[in-house]
Amino acid sequence: MTIPSLDLDRLDIRILNALQLDGRISNLKLAEVVALSPTAALARVQRLTRDGYLLGYEARLNAAKLGLGLTVFVEVLLDRTTANVFDAFKAAVQVYPEITECHMVAGGFDYLLKTRMRDMAAYRAFAGSALWQLPGVRETRTYAVMEEVKNTTRLPLEV
Repeated sequence: MTIPSLDLDRLDIRILNALQLDGRISNLKLAEVVALSPTAALARVQRLTRDGYLLGYEARLNAAKLGLGLTVFVEVLLDRTTANVFDAFKAAVQVYPEITECHMVAGGFDYLLKTRMRDMAAYRAFAGSALWQLPGVRETRTYAVMEEVKNTTRLPLEV
């Protein structure tokens, strides 16, 4: 995949790839991996952060070990597709930590949600108390994940 931005060179892409693999890599090790001085590597990381290519760092947690082993995707169809309904819906989903992703999509429904739950009983309770009460919801379709085959946040950057 070719990166469309002219603001990134091969070293920037190598830095981004290294940080995707290990967000806790020391600046000294990063500099070694990308063949730069530590000062130059740090300056590039700071620029990539300032320019919005690096959004932050976080730990990836094991949801199953933390009692949130059920992933449920939900298609949401709104009753109206007006700006105020979209805005109200977008604001409402921010409140629920169980909704880990929310994407407006083109096609036969309006939003695709990813939720994390303890089990199906917890999802059922959440659907009744929160999901179906979200502003503008006309219809939902639920897809419980039986097996997670791939889960990554890494972007396919090529050098």
